[in-house]
Amino acid sequence: MSQLPACPKCESPYAYEDGAMLVCPECGHEWSANEPVEVGKVYRDANGNELQDGDTVTVIKDLKVKGSSLVVKVGTKVKNIRLTDEGDHDIDCKIDGIGPMKLKTEFVKKA
Repeated sequence: MSQLPACPKCESPYAYEDGAMLVCPECGHEWSANEPVEVGKVYRDANGNELQDGDTVTVIKDLKVKGSSLVVKVGTKVKNIRLTDEGDHDIDCKIDGIGPMKLKTEFVKKA
């Protein structure tokens, strides 16, 4: 018996073949066994380096903090980032002296 891939939508290991298609009994998703499986979104910094949860990044541009007179200066190190899909900002983080913030990956580089 051949090992079938897990469902790309819900990761269920119980996929089965139905003709030329693979079907997930848990979520009902159908996909072709020949089509490439999409991997989750890849986050890249301003230089094209791949970012992961927990990375340390450096800000490459002065960023104004919305609703405040504070500014995140160039070269500010941000430790232990968390990547998200919420809204147009990709990074949740906590910056010393400022607090919790959301940043865009285009304004940081991997440290």
